Amino acid sequence: MREPLRVARLGLHSDQQGATVRPTGFHPVRSLNSARATVKFIGNRGRCYSEDDYFYFTPRDAACVSVQQCDSNAINKYSSVSEIRYVGGCVRKIIQKEIVDDIDLATNLNPTQVCDALKNNNINYYETGIDHGTITAVIKDYKFEITSLREDINTDGRHAEVKFSTDWKKDASRRDFTINSIYSDLDGNLFDPFNGKEDLENGIIKFIGDTEQRIKEDYLRILRYLRFYLSYSKKKHDLKTSKLIKKNIVGISNLSKERLLDELQKFVKSNILTKLSNDELSVELFQNIFPQIKKINLFSNPNPFAKIKLKEADFIFLLSVLIIDGSDNTDYFIYKFKISKKDQKRLKIIDNFYKEKITTKSFSEKNLNKVFHYHGKQSVVDILSYRIFTSKKVDKKLLNLISEFQSKIFPTMPISGKDLMEKYNFPEGKNLGNKLKIIEEEWVNNNFELTDKQINKIINR
Repeated sequence: MREPLRVARLGLHSDQQGATVRPTGFHPVRSLNSARATVKFIGNRGRCYSEDDYFYFTPRDAACVSVQQCDSNAINKYSSVSEIRYVGGCVRKIIQKEIVDDIDLATNLNPTQVCDALKNNNINYYETGIDHGTITAVIKDYKFEITSLREDINTDGRHAEVKFSTDWKKDASRRDFTINSIYSDLDGNLFDPFNGKEDLENGIIKFIGDTEQRIKEDYLRILRYLRFYLSYSKKKHDLKTSKLIKKNIVGISNLSKERLLDELQKFVKSNILTKLSNDELSVELFQNIFPQIKKINLFSNPNPFAKIKLKEADFIFLLSVLIIDGSDNTDYFIYKFKISKKDQKRLKIIDNFYKEKITTKSFSEKNLNKVFHYHGKQSVVDILSYRIFTSKKVDKKLLNLISEFQSKIFPTMPISGKDLMEKYNFPEGKNLGNKLKIIEEEWVNNNFELTDKQINKIINR
């Protein structure tokens, strides 16, 4: 048995060859607490087990994981008092032994100093939101947000006027929830002024300070509350918090559609839709925010396929399940939230398919081949997956079709415009394009097969 590797510190890391490893799969030590603990982490390969308050990584291959801290060192070495810490979601997820897919960092340097520190160490960066203190460092194509400590001077529910600070407690006090106000230095020492770790372990979602004030500072916190409640809570909704959310939920209308859509994506990707569907108050609040999302009930008792799909599916597919209802609801959602053209097309293909009367012929190989040819493999998989996902029972025939089309090679037309002119003496011009289109339709309808005789027949019509 290969000796397990002990990997110290919570930080950015790379493999032996120096290639950056995506910061996923972080795990904390068992004893992580507000006093002191050393955080161990692993990459996304291998398995993890604890022993003597340490976590070890047993790799599946010989690759050794080492610590990479170039941006951290750039900040820490800038001056005798400069410091950088992990904060927010990544620390929360480490404590919960969740996959870390995003790293946020906080520093007591102001944005200008952060830029200087990165520049002095030849680290690429761009000013993500410099007015609010956020700089994004880019290391080997991976991005890490670094935000200066700050205080809110003025808020209107959408935007905040801030001033930069060197006070970690004041920075923590402006954050939304106790579970998001936990900081960790590079050695795993926690700064947790509002006992967020304890709340997280006890399943308590608590606003920092005055609840109504926190909500009015940024109404998006209502949706964030729902996401964190459904992800971590072990308690019933606090009555006072619920009343204040209902009282202020109208403020959601002041938020930009871009911010709402971004938060909706995080919500859907959090794998909490089943919990949402079974929590009456959460459904009420969620549909108040997103009235176009009408199919939450489909997630209350998902079939075996849907349970797996919920963990694997991307946002657009799950969104299609939530909004497609046979009306113009999808079109309205696309318009309201300014969905990208690529995602629009994907949603509309699924929507249009299910607006038609569904018969046994709808899922015939012939009909699906049309979708495959004109819209691509993804559309066929989406259509079939949607059907299985929204059904009470899993149709094995449709499952087999998904597998078939996933491995299917895109066919090539057996004839081109050039072939028509050279082989069949068809004259160049507008009629050439029209005839080629007819041949293509016949070819698709015939499961991508046409003989020379059949082509001749079409040409001579």
